[in-house]
Amino acid sequence: MSRRFVRRAVGFVVLFVAVIAVVIVGLAWLLSTLVGPLILSAVLPAIAVLIGLVIVLRLVRGVGRAAAPLGDLIEASGRVEAGEFGVQVGERGPREIRALARAFNAMSARLAEDTEDRRQLLADVSHELRTPLTVIQGNVEGMLDGLYPADAAHLERILAEARHLERLVDDLRTLSLADAGALPLHREPTDLAALAIEVVAGFEPQAAADGLSLRAEAADVTPLEVDPRRVRQVIANLVSNALRHTPAGGSVTVAVQPAVDAVELAVSDTGSGMDAQSVERAFDRFWRLGDAAGAGLGLGIVRDLVRAHGGEVSLESTPGAGTVVRCRFPILAG
Repeated sequence: MSRRFVRRAVGFVVLFVAVIAVVIVGLAWLLSTLVGPLILSAVLPAIAVLIGLVIVLRLVRGVGRAAAPLGDLIEASGRVEAGEFGVQVGERGPREIRALARAFNAMSARLAEDTEDRRQLLADVSHELRTPLTVIQGNVEGMLDGLYPADAAHLERILAEARHLERLVDDLRTLSLADAGALPLHREPTDLAALAIEVVAGFEPQAAADGLSLRAEAADVTPLEVDPRRVRQVIANLVSNALRHTPAGGSVTVAVQPAVDAVELAVSDTGSGMDAQSVERAFDRFWRLGDAAGAGLGLGIVRDLVRAHGGEVSLESTPGAGTVVRCRFPILAG
């Protein structure tokens, strides 16, 4: 296909230049006829032919420079259409063609990355769903076979795994809606400080059982037009994640304070922290630090929910010095 394109482009240019050459020769002949001298009638056609040849050579060269990379793009596009994502083409030819090649390479690389991410996501989802389903199936089959009694202990384990499945499905639905830009937000005036205190109070029994100190530091802040249910989910995910990665004797602090045209929520812990490479991947879906528990969706959901409110999320961490996650919710005018 690319060779046919080059041949057609060159043929078109040659035909175009040939027509121009004929016109030039005709004009030269007409001029020589009007002037009259024989020398003029002999020289002008030669000059015209020479000019025509120069034009032909330059145009053929220019078309060749433009048509060859365009041919590469046509061939590469066909390979992408056939499912060979990640195909790259050389950046050559005129400036506009090089810009087109760069755009194509970026598009092709993104397609390859998205395809790989989708495959990895499917594998991770399958793995996360399989574990609780296996536990539920094993306990139910054991009860039916008479190996396990249908007592409170076994039923509570089944119920816990069913709730884990429900949370995982809800998390996946939230991520899917956020990706599609269709995450519904029911905004209403909300006191972020009061909301943070409420969420922290719900985690205090867990923190006490794990030997951790959990406290809230809330300043007077401007009420925000946010979805309180979604923001509560943000705070809960951050607190749960901080408690999970903080050893006994450590502390977790949830602070709410005013910022420029925004309200900042910061959740800090005294855990083991993360290195620079882990910080870069902290918001990746299904990514977990070491053998940490959880599905690895918490921080990804936090990022998507905060961005849905028009805010920003940042994470700071140092090995051995804990982690701080900051969420900035903008104060909407009017």
